[in-house]
Amino acid sequence: MDKPSNLLWTEDFTVHASDTDFQSRGKLSFLLDIMQRAADSAVGSLGLSIDKMLEARMGWMVITLIVDIHRLPLPNEILKVHTWSKGNKGALWQRDYRIFDEDSVEIASARSIWALVDIDKRKILRPSALPIAVEPYLEDSVGSLPDKVVIPADVPLQEAYRYQVRYSGLDNNGHLNNARYVDLCCDALTLEEWEESRLTGLQITYAQEAKYGEDFSIMRSSRTEEGIYVRGQGEDRVFFEACLSFGQ
Repeated sequence: MDKPSNLLWTEDFTVHASDTDFQSRGKLSFLLDIMQRAADSAVGSLGLSIDKMLEARMGWMVITLIVDIHRLPLPNEILKVHTWSKGNKGALWQRDYRIFDEDSVEIASARSIWALVDIDKRKILRPSALPIAVEPYLEDSVGSLPDKVVIPADVPLQEAYRYQVRYSGLDNNGHLNNARYVDLCCDALTLEEWEESRLTGLQITYAQEAKYGEDFSIMRSSRTEEGIYVRGQGEDRVFFEACLSFGQ
């Protein structure tokens, strides 16, 4: 683990067999897992650990995330995640990421929007509620604020399967973990689709938090020019919308 400054955090992660799929490539949810772990470490290095945030009944809620993928990682690789805060605009915070392999070649990058929330009231908090200062790192930028996913009205969706939130999907706030939503998206595709295509990106917007026991449909589109759209949809609300993009 390396920490060159409090503004830019870097952390190493090893790709284990359990992090890979049936083609021995790192799962998309694994990339989200290590980005989340690096972000937690970055904030913790400033004096605000996860335990302290839980004691204060505060948590971070991701709103939108865009991941660009040059290639998926392989078993036993050691990856280095760079992450930094780009500061806040109003109540929203932006955090960027770059992921490098052992040859210092970038394999993925991401930009995300987060909100600080009251865990009990599920309300967004002002940045002034944060008991520490999180200064922006200005020497790098993955890109502008990511746009929310908008599934075109003329793109038909069909149910791929139904999902119910269980113990294995919960995070320490009692809601479906951010990375698990991505597993739901990936599960909407067939193995043949995964064999025929190369994943190049993800765009996901989290609309509603899914709690234990909630049951909803995973809807998906056919392949479009933008990619395959996926939506988690209940009877009266949408939980998330996403788009998986592919290359040849």
